[in-house]
Amino acid sequence: MMSTVEKTPTAEELSEPMPLLESDFYGFQKLLTPRQQESVHAVREFMEREVRPIADDYWERAECPVHLFRPFAEIGTMGAGWKETSTLESSAVHRGWIGMELARVDSSFCTFIGVSSGLAMTSIALGGSDQQRAQWLPQLADGSMIGAFGLTEPLAGSDTARGMRTTATRKGDTWVLNGAKRWIGNATFADVVVIWAKDTADDRVKGFIVRQGTPGFSATKIERKQSLRIVQNADITLENVEVAETDRLQKIDSFRDLAKVLRITRDGVAWQALGTMIGAYEAALKYVGQREQFGRPIASFQLVQDKMATAIANITASFGLCVRVSQMGDEGTQRDEHAAMAKSFVTTRMRETVALCREVVGGNGITLDYGVARFFADAEAVYTFEGTKDMNQLIVARSVTGHSAFV
Repeated sequence: MMSTVEKTPTAEELSEPMPLLESDFYGFQKLLTPRQQESVHAVREFMEREVRPIADDYWERAECPVHLFRPFAEIGTMGAGWKETSTLESSAVHRGWIGMELARVDSSFCTFIGVSSGLAMTSIALGGSDQQRAQWLPQLADGSMIGAFGLTEPLAGSDTARGMRTTATRKGDTWVLNGAKRWIGNATFADVVVIWAKDTADDRVKGFIVRQGTPGFSATKIERKQSLRIVQNADITLENVEVAETDRLQKIDSFRDLAKVLRITRDGVAWQALGTMIGAYEAALKYVGQREQFGRPIASFQLVQDKMATAIANITASFGLCVRVSQMGDEGTQRDEHAAMAKSFVTTRMRETVALCREVVGGNGITLDYGVARFFADAEAVYTFEGTKDMNQLIVARSVTGHSAFV
């Protein structure tokens, strides 16, 4: 049965401003406009009502609550950054905050939504013609279609720019795709997958919109994952897949064009990492206040307090980086190194923070019953995707030193 979504409250209906999260130590939420806070409130309510009660069960079974995609879309936050689909005056900070709200309840659900509304939509919004934008963006925004993004390959992760082996060969008004992709979220059930391939004529990267069910296209779920288990990552095989020229992204003609998509979504991963550590922190904070040892709550012991203080400092510093890099995106001053620094720093702080939170929950921290274990496990995938820490560090260092360490 489809879930129903309550109407987003208006400013007049809200008797008081939306309360700050306990983890928003410096009150960054106040940077959002009242209307943006309304939409954040709707997302927060949805996640608490619809996702939190089922997240552990779906995570343990490694299944995705696909039935919640359309109800979530009804909130109207997907596609907020594009003129064809925006329902309010959005900002990069607002859109990042939405991702954080998703991840603080379930980082897998954040990835599930983000692959379609982030990677797939951004590819079409930046790389598509006006006609392609008009055709695809509204359907992805209202949830009538789910998208996926096929870039990573079995033998090319960090080396995607040079190592891409998937090819596209033009034959008249048709392109023929051959190759393989790996770790592609949503691919087993997505309606459309944006596939990236090298043109055999000029060796330049191009993007293609491939519909599910196209002959020669197959997606097989990757099993035995221990992180982001709700996300249905897949191995994709492309065997003489025919795609019409009208489904080639018309404004993509190089890896540099693709890099623009990755820069926008990379700071989104920083927000997701922030939400992941907040989720672990909130669960740990609740636990230490209730758990008693030696006749008093463990929250009163110095070593526990040191860990919680470090955790909230990591969260606060990460908030600052996420907010500023998103503001730079809106200002048009954000460069690759800015997004890379945010992703590298925040995911590193996330990894430290979820470990501290698991420590204070002790042995109970490895079970799903106390709210930390899922975030602890999911952090490992968030730490790695959209560029490893090492690769993002090299992007930053290339900027500040003037020397490239890339081979």
